[in-house]
Amino acid sequence: MKFKYMYQKVVDLKSNEKTQAEWMLSAAIGELQTEQLTLNKLIEDKTRATHAMLSEGASSMLRLQELQRYVEHLDRCIKNKLCDIKCAETNVEHKQSQLSTRMLDEKVWLKAKEKAKAGFEQQILLREQNELDEMATIRFAMKAQRV
Repeated sequence: MKFKYMYQKVVDLKSNEKTQAEWMLSAAIGELQTEQLTLNKLIEDKTRATHAMLSEGASSMLRLQELQRYVEHLDRCIKNKLCDIKCAETNVEHKQSQLSTRMLDEKVWLKAKEKAKAGFEQQILLREQNELDEMATIRFAMKAQRV
């Protein structure tokens, strides 16, 4: 006799939900990394522009003003990107929390399945033992009748 868990579809659903939560977390982490890379590029651009302003020296005032506006623009972009990163970090934390919940749900259902299987196996062993006991009783009774 084979064990068939009546709530197997629920176990499968919880497993699928956990897998989906893992994918969502992975996507959120990828988004966070993209935002961080963009921030690093903006910081590098600002560093180059600042360096260009300082090295220009006796350059035209127009060129210096242009570089100054570009640096200010980069500062605004960096500020916005920091907000985007904070949002992405919050999203990652939320996805981690969801994954933890899904993992706990799956673990609970897997534990219930294991308990049901252990109970089933115990019943099988008990049934087999009862059959063996009955066979031994019948043999004993047959020997007793012969004597």
